[in-house]
Amino acid sequence: MPPITVMLKPASGLCNMRCRYCFYADEMAHRTTESYGIMQQDTLEAIIKRVLAFAEGSCNFMYQGGEPTLAGLSFFEQALEFQKKWNVNRVVIENGLQTNGYAIDEAWAEFFARNHFLVGISLDGPKDIHDANRVDAQGKGTYNRVMHAIQLLQKHKVEFNILTVVTRQAARSTGKIYGFFQRNGFAYQQYIPCLDPWEEGAQTPYSLTAKDFEQHLKLLFDQWYQQAVRGDLQYNRYFFNLLAILNGQMPEACEMRGVCGRQFVVEADGSVYPCDFYMLDEYRLGNLVTDDFETIERRRQELAFVETSARIKESCKGCKWFALCRGGCRRNWEPVTGLDPRNVFCSAYQGFLEYAFPRLQQLSRMLQEGRR
Repeated sequence: MPPITVMLKPASGLCNMRCRYCFYADEMAHRTTESYGIMQQDTLEAIIKRVLAFAEGSCNFMYQGGEPTLAGLSFFEQALEFQKKWNVNRVVIENGLQTNGYAIDEAWAEFFARNHFLVGISLDGPKDIHDANRVDAQGKGTYNRVMHAIQLLQKHKVEFNILTVVTRQAARSTGKIYGFFQRNGFAYQQYIPCLDPWEEGAQTPYSLTAKDFEQHLKLLFDQWYQQAVRGDLQYNRYFFNLLAILNGQMPEACEMRGVCGRQFVVEADGSVYPCDFYMLDEYRLGNLVTDDFETIERRRQELAFVETSARIKESCKGCKWFALCRGGCRRNWEPVTGLDPRNVFCSAYQGFLEYAFPRLQQLSRMLQEGRR
């Protein structure tokens, strides 16, 4: 088995915030058991034992939610002990955690630093934009608490990146958001387009149109590019993956590979799913407490989840940008059952790539030559 990444949901879909656009809350509402609660320690140990017996070379444990910190700091301390106990193949183990930042205090920050966790923290920009959608259980904005959490991560020198959900409002405030991030020294950024609920045609106040997303990408790229040619090439996940493709490398982001990856997303009861966006009853692959990886892989093949994603859609055939776009994330094609499904952001990517391609080529050449 090659290096393996396992995404764990220690607190299932439980969360201490009530973000208005939360895709996982919508996802839970579409399955029989909405939440599996907090993962039990015997479940955690069984999962880690099976994963480490299967892994070769390296293994990455990524904790997400819901909000994973609701499992408590002792849960993660125990996870590290289980990793030491069951690392029979002596693989290199890395740990990461995606958090909303709401519960991060000195103890959490010190733990992340001491154990070399890579932390992703959700921040949608300055206070007015962030608080428009990222609220607590009382409906109050969470900006101040999240910024305090980030300050603690900086204080303890924790490696972290910023995850920003691009809503309609955020897309129309791209310059404001990017400038805010620069003033605060947030050099590692990832932007993800906001997902509509599963119901086809759902429209919400935060829904992102292809037109707004295209303008967001263009303005974001303009500012990022200007810094890059001045010698300050900052990490932007989407742009870095485009440069990787231009340089003949495999993109790291699964939505840019043209086919879904072989992922293992594990719920709090041990149930395994092929993708964070498809943790629904019909996509359940098995359970890592009771099933071996061979059984889980057979179920994955029966579902043809990966194979379905690899089929080139009619609307992609002949597109001049397919080699760079590769169709995008399967979730943005839903429903995929039509004769000619189309990525909801297809026109946005086409317009952006037409606009930015010459400068992407320039940066690609600069990187190949070892210059920035």
